[in-house]
Amino acid sequence: MPAVPDEPRRPRDITEQELGFAQQQSVRWLSPGVLAGTGLKALLASIFGAYADKRELQAVLPSAVHDHGQGEEIWFDYVADVGDGFDATYSIASLLAAPQLDVDGTQLPRGEVLVFGGDEVYPVGSARGYEDRTKGPYRAALPVAHPQPSLYALPGNHDWYDGLTAFLRLYTQGRPFGGWRTEQKRSYFAIQLPNRWWLYAVDAQLSSYIDAPQLEYFREAGKELRPGDGVILCWPTPAWVATGREPEAYDPIEFFVGEIFTPRGAQVRLMLSGDAHHYARYAEDGTTAQRITCGSGGAYLTATHKLPDTLEVPSPRSRMQRRADPRPYTLETAYPDKKTSAGLAAGIMRLGFRNPGFWGLMGLVQSLFVVALVFALDYGRRIGGSLIALETLRAAFPSLLLGTVYLYSAYLFARLDRGSPRKVGAVAGLLHGAAQLALGVGWVEAIFALHRLRPSWLPDAVLALVILAVTFVVVGFLSTLLTGLYLLIGSTLEVNLNEVMAGQSIEDYKGFLRLHLGSDGTLTVYPIKLPHVCRRWRANPDGAPSDPWLVPAGAPLAPHLIEPPIRIPREEAASP
Repeated sequence: MPAVPDEPRRPRDITEQELGFAQQQSVRWLSPGVLAGTGLKALLASIFGAYADKRELQAVLPSAVHDHGQGEEIWFDYVADVGDGFDATYSIASLLAAPQLDVDGTQLPRGEVLVFGGDEVYPVGSARGYEDRTKGPYRAALPVAHPQPSLYALPGNHDWYDGLTAFLRLYTQGRPFGGWRTEQKRSYFAIQLPNRWWLYAVDAQLSSYIDAPQLEYFREAGKELRPGDGVILCWPTPAWVATGREPEAYDPIEFFVGEIFTPRGAQVRLMLSGDAHHYARYAEDGTTAQRITCGSGGAYLTATHKLPDTLEVPSPRSRMQRRADPRPYTLETAYPDKKTSAGLAAGIMRLGFRNPGFWGLMGLVQSLFVVALVFALDYGRRIGGSLIALETLRAAFPSLLLGTVYLYSAYLFARLDRGSPRKVGAVAGLLHGAAQLALGVGWVEAIFALHRLRPSWLPDAVLALVILAVTFVVVGFLSTLLTGLYLLIGSTLEVNLNEVMAGQSIEDYKGFLRLHLGSDGTLTVYPIKLPHVCRRWRANPDGAPSDPWLVPAGAPLAPHLIEPPIRIPREEAASP
């Protein structure tokens, strides 16, 4: 067992110098820097991921199954999408680190194992990003622990944007993670639990195929499975939800289950996933098998009001339906509920205030378009004769080019959410672009009217500067409002549904899963919610070594159950 690290000095205040990490605001996803940087990283990862797939290189690393199956029972935790703004991430870390939680009158002890279900940092993986957004907050929540609980991490797409480099350094080299100890040697793992239960976590890269070394690892681990064993399968994305629009989305899961579990008679009783930043539980009709999305560990809230009420997996339209009959699932619970989610979507009209950089971007784009169009129209009005059409076309070229780029950018923005309907998204994007151009054209007409009303004592240069400033600030703000209105309307058609929530960076409505595997072989899932994260903290310098470094400056955190505990037997009862 790894040596327990020395107890760190407790900070006296909440400065970066004392804590050893910088508290971060939640990512502003529609700011120009984040959009450009994340987009570039995602593009490079998708292009070169297949050529520099670090999963292939992990074949030389140790491949043991991790044994936590010696006791009669075990408590363990599952949390995903954790490394965003400090307030949300640390609020959840504090609950996970607490020796015991009182949740609606039920005492729930801290998990002996903590599983990160994907996307451990935002917006992209890096050593500094992990330190400031994930490891630092978790170390502050649980500086030391005796004995140490174990930590395992499954990478998500944001962890893959740097090729998994920082992820592997942090989680697979036995380094302490505050009071938790890391044990895995690869980006995927299998854990033996008590009473013939197993937890398998699969690294699907960027929704890619499952590599040969990983399959071989799980085949070897699967040799210990027996008929009647129960399996918890962790997947980076809730692929079962996407089958209505992407029939092949669930196929890798169905292949994996058929390859590893079915031949040995083991049953996947529970599937867990993050990636979608909310809680959603689908139950298989007529059985106790569950599919749970719980990606509310810190990242911005995503919508639930467009989740399908029923599913069929695998999709009847996929190739896997020839190997397995589609099974029906029903949405039992969502958090936040659909009505609340729809109401929260309307907050996108605050887009400019939540993302001031986006306001600046729209102001700059509108200013460039307006200047180019004013020049073209003024030049055309001043020129006469037979060459007016050709000369005007030449003068109008910059505005035509900018207008074309504007339309195409709006089209691409609508396609940013891959879950959007293709045709509906294309039309919505082009209409949005046309509306933005119409705003610019209307302002240009107003400019000419203002110029005609200009007092004789006001120099043209001064008027031009005033108009340019108004264009950047006011028209930029109106353009941002127009984008918010587009997102609000588009989200009702499932276009840019992710962006309507990402643009708000909502930090509340967080949660995680606490699971208990009892001596009778029954798995009980406690879905825990934190409706409001803490936003004011104070140092706790006189606490015990294992106490959190920071505690709420006001009211304590108040966790509750999302729904009554879900009990899942290891085997499905036989039909009478």
